[in-house]
Amino acid sequence: MSVSQQTDDSFSLQQFQEKFFAHRALILASNRGPVTFNYDETGALQMERGEGGLVTALIGLCHHAEATWIAAAQTEADRAWGQGVVPLNGQASVQIHFVQPDPAAYDGYYNVVANPLLWFLQHSMWDVPLTPIINRNTWQAWHAGYVAVNRLFAEAIVKQVRANPQPTLVMLQDYHLYLVPRFIRQALKPEARPTILHFTHIPWPGPEYWGILPPVMRAAIFDGLAGADLLGFQTQNDALNFLRTCAEHLPGRVGVKYNKGRLWFRNHTTYVRDFPISIDVDALRQTARSPEVHAYKKDLEDIVGDYQLILRVDRLEPSKNIVRGFQAYEEMLDLYPEHRERVKFLTLLVPSRLGVDEYQDYLAALMAEAGRINAKYGGGEWEPVRVLVGQNYPRAVAAMQRYDVLLVNSIADGMNLVAKEGPIVNQRDGMLVLSDQTGARQQLAEGAIVISPCDVYATAEALHQALTMPRPQRQEAAQHLRSIVEEQDISAWLYQQLRAVHTLHL
Repeated sequence: MSVSQQTDDSFSLQQFQEKFFAHRALILASNRGPVTFNYDETGALQMERGEGGLVTALIGLCHHAEATWIAAAQTEADRAWGQGVVPLNGQASVQIHFVQPDPAAYDGYYNVVANPLLWFLQHSMWDVPLTPIINRNTWQAWHAGYVAVNRLFAEAIVKQVRANPQPTLVMLQDYHLYLVPRFIRQALKPEARPTILHFTHIPWPGPEYWGILPPVMRAAIFDGLAGADLLGFQTQNDALNFLRTCAEHLPGRVGVKYNKGRLWFRNHTTYVRDFPISIDVDALRQTARSPEVHAYKKDLEDIVGDYQLILRVDRLEPSKNIVRGFQAYEEMLDLYPEHRERVKFLTLLVPSRLGVDEYQDYLAALMAEAGRINAKYGGGEWEPVRVLVGQNYPRAVAAMQRYDVLLVNSIADGMNLVAKEGPIVNQRDGMLVLSDQTGARQQLAEGAIVISPCDVYATAEALHQALTMPRPQRQEAAQHLRSIVEEQDISAWLYQQLRAVHTLHL
């Protein structure tokens, strides 16, 4: 029985949300908002809604609550618009409030501290003997950027909490806003404080890796998060690592109850839980049936033809381990020459943070690797590897319908939703080769071939196993993955958080 269909109290999710928010207001906060404003060629203001299941799920809450969404302005049109009510589907609406940091402050907050410093750290991507280099520019970005912008978010949230006539639930999203919970608690008297929930979408490494950061920075981050009432992480290991990190690095008296998922600090209890995020299954299937996806599927047949297809769909990030994926494919072709001229490897990459040098270097490295493999093995009509770069979700969905093997070999991933999207739309009982360093492994391991991301040989063997697996086993594995994702969809992720707030009496 899907949690999105019925809860353990025999309420539908909609009924539960209506009851939950009957006497609560809601504040959502994230770096990017659910909508972005731009000017068209005539100078008229245009609104574009954000894509993805997360925006859809969180906007869905706005149908049941007096809701405000606070985000950082991304465009000049965002700045000019400032704040106001945005209508949603049906009769609901959401109050959007764009905080407007100084551009230099935002650059330090986003492009120096959040990305790459924290993002690389939490994905265990720093080459520690050489990087990161924390210098005076980093400290300037920390104080005048990350701290300042987090304080700006907190001030906007506090102002809205004071304006709400009802008690308020504040739902903070991700690593951009680690300091906000403590700032909120400091600004409000105990009786006026909202319930604060923070969800971290990326991995949380152990205390040893957090030692990369100077004590002032890491203590501020852990102290900031300890100001929340409920912290959500993708996996049980992430939640455990957070508690271990606080026990080792938080200054002063700290109480940690690992078996209860509880942190005691500054006379306040913070509950720590794992809420594995998922996808909007119904919306994805609707997209898969669209004429646009159908057209791309025909285009992909010209590329793939009668070949078996190994597919990867990723953001263009070093943590996705794209180069080793190509090397594993090469290893498979060496070990099992029968796959030559019978398999193609299609890689669809979404550009990401190409203003960061490490990302540009990684793009050059992976393109060189793909070219080398094609030069080594290709000939005639067979192109062993095809790489397509661009933001094109319908094309990605079309490709996921066609794969025989979906490769997800990330070095570190908070969840990896491609691993959940693929099994929902695939039409060939395709196999999933999944890194044990993805959050998705916690739920999907039994239906996947699990590999260590740095083990190129084992990944090559897994690709061969997946391509040659008998059809009955493929069907069983594919059905198992579909069932898991259908039952634990984006609605279930949202419900689990609200249910925890309710059962913990926060």
